[in-house]
Amino acid sequence: MKYSMNLLLWGTQIDESLFPTLELIREIGFEGVEVPIFNTNPDAWHQWRKKLDELGLHRECDTFCGPAENLISSDPAIRAYALENLKRVVDCGAVLGATKLMGPYHSALGVFTGQPATTDEWKWGVEGIYQLADYAQQQGILLGLEYLNRFELYLTSCGDELTRFVDDVNHPNCKIMFDTFHANIEEKNIGDCIRSMGDRIAFIQLSENDRSTPGKGNVDWKGTFQAIKDINYDGWLSIEAFSPKLPAANIWRKMFDSEEQLMRDGLAFIKNSVLA
Repeated sequence: MKYSMNLLLWGTQIDESLFPTLELIREIGFEGVEVPIFNTNPDAWHQWRKKLDELGLHRECDTFCGPAENLISSDPAIRAYALENLKRVVDCGAVLGATKLMGPYHSALGVFTGQPATTDEWKWGVEGIYQLADYAQQQGILLGLEYLNRFELYLTSCGDELTRFVDDVNHPNCKIMFDTFHANIEEKNIGDCIRSMGDRIAFIQLSENDRSTPGKGNVDWKGTFQAIKDINYDGWLSIEAFSPKLPAANIWRKMFDSEEQLMRDGLAFIKNSVLA
């Protein structure tokens, strides 16, 4: 198993001011990082690649979309723009040296109609992701789609829905990224959800129920790690934790002592759980 840290803990300002943080992440014992890509200028990522290579840190990338980049919008111009924007994200990931692009970019964060997804919205999402999977495959980047809880989006808000969506996309370059935070809200049994997804899972984010230190909250970690073993998953386990520095997460109080302590405690907990 390999261990990674999501940089969204430090907010959405992803620039060279985070380079000392990368050094600390490596010193603590992480082997990789998740890099959020919101700056879609490929030239912005050359120095990042150089720094990550220098530190020996593996890297994957994440993104999410707003209303103007919604693949399931009823406006074809918005859908077209969404696809082109996601292709630029893939281009940036390639410059960075990533091999996966994760996130809930099959639709837009925080956009609701007051109704379940329509047949057309589902179709638009499937078609858009298939085209993106084709494009990303040429760049050597695998798509890892994520479902979010019902309060953040509506196209896929549970494991069964995301599994059906990925199966409908039916592209070898489109898999699942599993996040325990959303599963803890939406699933009756996290372990059963993981087992039902099986080898569709390409990446796992470990996130506590309050987005703080893994192991300090109420997620069923024993059942989670047992299911990870049951599906013979041996890929990346990444800590995803948030703070008030990420307004989109709606967290307005700090729920850990320090970012460094969260990383040290979280990594120790995960390693011990893997060995249990």
